[in-house]
Amino acid sequence: MESSRIALPIGTALDRFIKNNQFQFQYASGELSQLLRDIALASKVVNREINKAGLIDIMGPMGSQNSGGEQQQKLDVLANIRFTRALTKGGEACALISEETESYVDLNNEGRYVIAIDPLDGSSNIDVNVSIGTIFSIYRRVSPVGKPIQDKDILQRGAEQVAAGYILYGSSTMLVYTTGHGVNGFTYESTLGEYVLSHPDMTIPEKGRTYSINEGSANSFSPAVKSYVQFCKDENYTARYIGSLVADFHRNLLKGGIYIYPATAKDKNGKLRLMYECNALAFIAEQAGGKATDGKKRILEIKPESLHERTPFYVGSKAMVEKAESF
Repeated sequence: MESSRIALPIGTALDRFIKNNQFQFQYASGELSQLLRDIALASKVVNREINKAGLIDIMGPMGSQNSGGEQQQKLDVLANIRFTRALTKGGEACALISEETESYVDLNNEGRYVIAIDPLDGSSNIDVNVSIGTIFSIYRRVSPVGKPIQDKDILQRGAEQVAAGYILYGSSTMLVYTTGHGVNGFTYESTLGEYVLSHPDMTIPEKGRTYSINEGSANSFSPAVKSYVQFCKDENYTARYIGSLVADFHRNLLKGGIYIYPATAKDKNGKLRLMYECNALAFIAEQAGGKATDGKKRILEIKPESLHERTPFYVGSKAMVEKAESF
């Protein structure tokens, strides 16, 4: 996908990359750039905690549930604290939406941006050393600065995102993000303590031969989804499902493929959250030349009605998503 960024060589530090491309931002006052730096800094701290998780007592469940009724892991809570602290101290964000909190957090400042974040997606996999991630979206505040935060600031369509990204904590730690001018990936160099450009202008192949879906729930899929899965098998596609959204999405972004979390008999609206999971990955997918829908409608056009709204999710190579929609 064509990008208007300044071409910088592989190995460029994230801070330099952000600074050199600040002209892309419609409101280029440095605040959005600083937000991205704050998120990167918090991710370094979380990465450190994840890497020593087996050595200290931060694995396993907390004994409490999050807003979605899911068992909270100790690392979920820790990651939420780290990102909230970094974004609060930065002062550029006026409000924070997190999977780990029931309502949004008003940061009581004059920040111009709203952050939606899943601090640690797939955290139940940490006990078995499987890749996990952080997903974030950045929106520009709608109401006047200095006034109370309003619903129109919080419940924005994904198309209103000014930036989105994810951090993948795996065999190497990567930060991938977009500001609406293509997608770029940065790998964390731990000896330097820096993210460096490793995957410039990322594009997802038009077609792929990998499908990612939890076939353990196949009995509760709709006939249309069952038909599409059978089509994938008839075409000898490869099934790859990690169970960690960021990891599954990242693989398909690089190699081509489709990720599906459909509506089921148990979860009639799907299970993934629109505001802090699907919107961010949909924005990235589109900027990389892919597509993201709920099976019928473009994800970025869905107007959220609540913070923790769920949606079916079909994302990945454009031709594969369109084929799935045809079913």
